[in-house]
Amino acid sequence: MSYAIYVGKSHSRTGHAWLAGYGDEPSSHWLEIVAAAEHPEGATIEVGVGPEADMPGRRITVPQVPRTQAHMRVSYSYYLGVPAPITNGGVNAAGVAVRDVWSTSRQELRDMTPNDQAGFTYSDLARTVLERATSARDAVTLCAALIADHGEATYGGNSHIFADADEAWVMIQFAGGQGLWVAERLGPDSIRASRPGYVLEVPVDEPGHPDFLWSPNFVSFARERGWYEAGPFDANAVYGDGKGRWDGIRWIEDEMQARAARPGKIGLEDMIWAVRTEKLTGDTAGYGQVVPLRRVADPALTCMWHAACGALSAPFSPVFLGQEEIPPEYGPHRYLTTGESHRFLDLRKAVSGGHDTVSLVPQFNETSVGAFQDCKRLMYLMQLLGEAALAPVHQAFDRREARLSELTQAHLSVAGAALEAGHRAEAIAVLSAFSNSELSAALALVCDLAAGLSVQASGLPRTALPGTPATFKQIW
Repeated sequence: MSYAIYVGKSHSRTGHAWLAGYGDEPSSHWLEIVAAAEHPEGATIEVGVGPEADMPGRRITVPQVPRTQAHMRVSYSYYLGVPAPITNGGVNAAGVAVRDVWSTSRQELRDMTPNDQAGFTYSDLARTVLERATSARDAVTLCAALIADHGEATYGGNSHIFADADEAWVMIQFAGGQGLWVAERLGPDSIRASRPGYVLEVPVDEPGHPDFLWSPNFVSFARERGWYEAGPFDANAVYGDGKGRWDGIRWIEDEMQARAARPGKIGLEDMIWAVRTEKLTGDTAGYGQVVPLRRVADPALTCMWHAACGALSAPFSPVFLGQEEIPPEYGPHRYLTTGESHRFLDLRKAVSGGHDTVSLVPQFNETSVGAFQDCKRLMYLMQLLGEAALAPVHQAFDRREARLSELTQAHLSVAGAALEAGHRAEAIAVLSAFSNSELSAALALVCDLAAGLSVQASGLPRTALPGTPATFKQIW
């Protein structure tokens, strides 16, 4: 289902907006830094879903643009049959951040979705925005054009939050194969959570409203179906699940409003808390992500805070768009990667004519431990031991992240001065060494904490172990 939260810059201690959240998928996750690329004339990309998807369709090819932007993202290998690698967000060289979140459409729209649907999936849209968009509003108009020109392949309804240094937009894409969508602008005073994504009352009698955009058929289709006649147009009631703001959304939005009302407003530690709290985050969260939406003098200085699995059991570390590599521990591994159970890191089966028998994961990565898997181990130990395990783990994470926040600003200042002086290679080297060192240190901390909790867990009598998986109480 995934989760996103946007905080406008009026609420920020450091004067810039924030976008944070996580992906919610049952497969492996890995961090990627993708370089800018030039594409030859006639280049294409393949988008959509195949017949194996939960809501089936057909794959199509569409034109690629001549140049795609550098960006950072987290990829994963499975969700409802959508072809891998899949992504639901990150940040690009233009400072546009993306979060993708499920947003179910009404049953009639899901039922009318054609079995041969073709077009952009939620992941295709997120990735294309990262590659092409230069502002949050540009991301909306880009997605609208892609859906109009090539269609959409849905899994029942979806949403995105697109954000830049000035504003954010929530865009809901509805199921049904009708090209229906709506988008709402979020400004400096906004605090908005998505899980699921929602847009409520839309001023459909005010075309050109600065805070709303919608598809050409947005009102007419609802009237044709008898779902709307006149008066206020509640997009969630007409086209969505009709539930409005879910309980988890109400809770976290109220909590963040209270934090914003303090003299110190909202800082990094608050955004981390919002994606770490055990009330919202558990085993389904595949990673954690916090993006400070600040303007930078050079795209290389763009920063994203990354947690290798759900932040309940994973510390955050800074990653910079300018760095050229990440530790292999944070790259793809075979653990929970869809399809790897029948593949080998061995060419003998391939030589003998075997089909799809060679692993898609680099062998070098498999010589390292996987950060995703080790953080999962810590999570299961925490859940098994219960509430008593939460405080010491989170205190260790909090202390590290507080220290790291100051160090990150210092390194950005040094790198910025080096870039201004023309020492680009040196600036990149400083940021890369710092980030990779801290990513490795984060994993070492996870392993140390897991070792300590493992000793405690080994003392539990087997008769006291729960017969079903132990979890912390979550709102959703």
